[in-house]
Amino acid sequence: MDANEVANYLKSHPEFFDHYSELLLQIHVPSPHEGRAISITERQMGVMRDKIKQLEAKLAELITFGEENDLISTKVHRLGVGLLGATDLTGVMRVLYSHIGGDFAVPHVAVRLWGGAAGDAVEFADVGEAFRQKAGAMLQPYCGPAAEQEAVTWLGESASHIRSVAQIPLRHEGACFGMLLLASEEAHRFYPEMGTLYLDRIGDMAAAALLRTTA
Repeated sequence: MDANEVANYLKSHPEFFDHYSELLLQIHVPSPHEGRAISITERQMGVMRDKIKQLEAKLAELITFGEENDLISTKVHRLGVGLLGATDLTGVMRVLYSHIGGDFAVPHVAVRLWGGAAGDAVEFADVGEAFRQKAGAMLQPYCGPAAEQEAVTWLGESASHIRSVAQIPLRHEGACFGMLLLASEEAHRFYPEMGTLYLDRIGDMAAAALLRTTA
């Protein structure tokens, strides 16, 4: 195929560069004159501008994610400091309620503990064996709809208004000894696809504080 055949093909198939727009990024053709007709060089610049806009949008998204993660990390740090300062179960629960309810704006928080010395606090209220086994088998926090989740009943009169929950197993050396429940009236506050990294960290810190103050 010679140059004339190539030129004739491109004239007959103007959609060619629509299907192979990436090829324009690899072609450098000088524009000998200005006019209304769009040259390959001009088309190439248009494609590059689109690419730049996409990259700028992606960068802005990454910056937003980074800022949100920094904010969450700061809140988790404050929670950790508060838990370190708590000297008894009442203090630990006060910190959990105030930080998770305040910093993280989670309106309902509850804890149940088992497998150790029981006390009179509501945190030691009995839970069924089936629930304990289910909690022990969890590989990560559960996030999703509140429907049919037994732990929602821990919230008493508020239970009927709960639409989504996060259930975080509390563990010591791999063994589950309790559950931290976060709940919301918003159906999409906790959802199955959400990341659980920070929930895991909150669970680890809560578990350490609870073990230290209930032993």
